[in-house]
Amino acid sequence: MHGRRFPFRFDPAYRRLARPFGVTPERAWVDVAEEDFEARYGRWRVRTPLNNIASAEATGPYSFLKTAGPARLAITDRGLTFASNGDRGVCITFRSPVLGIDRSGRICHPELTVTVLDVDGLIAALARHDPEGNR
Repeated sequence: MHGRRFPFRFDPAYRRLARPFGVTPERAWVDVAEEDFEARYGRWRVRTPLNNIASAEATGPYSFLKTAGPARLAITDRGLTFASNGDRGVCITFRSPVLGIDRSGRICHPELTVTVLDVDGLIAALARHDPEGNR
């Protein structure tokens, strides 16, 4: 995938808890290409066309107990979180739910939160690709 890559910002405590799940800075990033979006967090991935992204907004802070370690599934709304720090991230809402934590397709996610290093840059990159100017 060509385009812009956004690495995650790792807090040392989050890094220690994520490593046993295969989540490292080398295996955690978000790519925004010409027509596609991909987020990777260790063995977990979310891929979707950019036109499936309805909105992207800055969020945070996050509870350490609810976000540290592996990818996290919100029981209440099936949202997925890839968190490498508790300070700030981007909540991306999808027009159609996407695969992520369960590759079999039984669980699809209406949104994904990612704690990239450049929160504002990711929001701007996604906004540039919105054909309807909704972001």
